[in-house]
Amino acid sequence: MSAAEAPVLGVDLDVDSLMRLRLLSTRSSARRAAATAPLGGVARRRRGRGAETYDVRPWSDGDDMRSLDRNVTARTGAPHVRTFHDERERSVLFVVDFRTPMLFGTRRAFRSVAAAEAAVASAWRVIDSQGRVGLAAIGSAGARCFGWAVGARSFPPLLVALAEAHRSALAESAETAEPPLAAALEEMESVGGTSALTLASALDSPGEAFDVIATRIARRRDLSVLLVADRFELAPSPGLYPFRTRVEDGLLRIAHGARTAPDERLARLRRLGARTLEIDAGLDAETIARLLERLDMERFDG
Repeated sequence: MSAAEAPVLGVDLDVDSLMRLRLLSTRSSARRAAATAPLGGVARRRRGRGAETYDVRPWSDGDDMRSLDRNVTARTGAPHVRTFHDERERSVLFVVDFRTPMLFGTRRAFRSVAAAEAAVASAWRVIDSQGRVGLAAIGSAGARCFGWAVGARSFPPLLVALAEAHRSALAESAETAEPPLAAALEEMESVGGTSALTLASALDSPGEAFDVIATRIARRRDLSVLLVADRFELAPSPGLYPFRTRVEDGLLRIAHGARTAPDERLARLRRLGARTLEIDAGLDAETIARLLERLDMERFDG
């Protein structure tokens, strides 16, 4: 790649940077293992899938053929798979929002880049815990799942696809119509069966059906939302700021001593049954990874 084509830090999504996030995952996993290791004993990683079946459900993209339930498949005429307790707890579909409003930032990185970093950092931790990870992105054409990874070797192609989706989003016209978040989330509702679902988004233009769809997903599978915000949204500095939207131009005045109201969306998401974590796009990737530890421990350890 020439100097002219080199990725712009904080604007472009760089695959090498996403790969390096695994180091942060390894460090946090080591801290977690040290904190949870049994006294006087040696913690051993369990191999294989859990022996106890969680449920039987219709086949979905990314499922393991070895889990095919032949009896139910023969009886119904449609492929069905068995899921196991361990498998359900360690299988996560990460959905990253790359719609136009996410392509914005005033500190360090665009919200879209911070969302991808947070999702990938969490995904590496799942992979290093012998879990299964799906990766998807939301753009102007809706949601698209790039596939599933089991093990570190199968994850990089998904990162390449994620970076390419972000590059395409940056290249699109600002006038491109954007789907409401609810429509894209509904597309992902059946992907991955009962796998946990983590959405990394700023929740711009959620759509009228968002609450209904999110509640429905949270009842069937573990739902987490990484609510990404720019530093300007969280703590704006006083001054006059020119702005341009699709419908108007103008100046925004921020007075001295102005304070932003508490983000009510976090409480709203929790009422819908989702786990939540606010991500400041201005924070560095290592700090974001540390914040994710709390959410991951809550999700996997109860």
